[in-house]
Amino acid sequence: MCAMPERKEAVLPLTGYDREALKFFYETMVKIRNFELTVEKYFFEGEIPGFVHLYIGEEAIATGVMANLRKSDYIQSTHRGHGHTIAKGADLKHMMAELFGKSTGCCKGKGGSMHIADFSVGMLGANGIVGGGFTMATGAALAQKMQKTDGVSVAFFGDGASNRGTFHEAANMAAVWKLPVIFLCENNQWASTTPYLTTTSVADIADRAQGYGMPGVIVDGNDVFAVYEAAKDLIDRARRGEGPCILECKTYRIKGHFVGDPEMYRTKKEVQQVLEETDPIPRFEKKVLDAGVMTREELDSIAARVNKELNEALEYARTSPEPEVSALFEGLYV
Repeated sequence: MCAMPERKEAVLPLTGYDREALKFFYETMVKIRNFELTVEKYFFEGEIPGFVHLYIGEEAIATGVMANLRKSDYIQSTHRGHGHTIAKGADLKHMMAELFGKSTGCCKGKGGSMHIADFSVGMLGANGIVGGGFTMATGAALAQKMQKTDGVSVAFFGDGASNRGTFHEAANMAAVWKLPVIFLCENNQWASTTPYLTTTSVADIADRAQGYGMPGVIVDGNDVFAVYEAAKDLIDRARRGEGPCILECKTYRIKGHFVGDPEMYRTKKEVQQVLEETDPIPRFEKKVLDAGVMTREELDSIAARVNKELNEALEYARTSPEPEVSALFEGLYV
């Protein structure tokens, strides 16, 4: 019988972190936040087609997890996939061009926001189907095991997706075959417009690990250090061939389900209060400044470099050509 989920906090003192790791944490979180704010702006101005789902407020999760992954490891994302893609190392210019529907995008302008992918960094794709990534990530983990690598696969999903049949099928197969897959729940409290406790039979998504004989761990998803340390333990475990797990990161979706969502199901006061209390970026800044492991000047320099990179990506996307009609049927499996 598997034990009840374990709640973990960061225990490593900040002085124990490599400076490059600290820089990666901050740069990646700021890059995700500012990328999303840029995308929101140009979506409202009508330059970005399709639907867009923002990752604002959840940056610590992708950052903390990806800091433990190799380029050769795989991730499978959700429809809220920009943050995962950035943290895994995708090129911002090609990402931005993809969202603008341009031929220079990482999917040649055919995937857009909800189907963005970059196989070159092990990002197997965002997914417009809720729960659509579980079986693909599990299949990738099966391939890694058959190839006798020590690679791992991470399946990102939201609290609502844990109620889909694909979650249970994938978890069962991964457990039976001891596959190196981490089922990573970003519990942002909202399944589209529905609070998760109204549709979910357990208080914590990680409780469901018991049904499949795998470890379940719960962390504060807005603390990049807690996410990093918990993910490291579980990823190392998977690399050793000890099988799958569920890591539940408690967070909050700051923006609506999609850009333009009227958000009639919650108040602006609630969102603002959560943002003020849990925003992962100011929390990181306060911790490293109080501990004396980074300076305000260092943080500002990183932010300035990120903004320069984003401005270049935006210019690249806006000036890139539209896809040719002749390319419509290129790149299809059938």
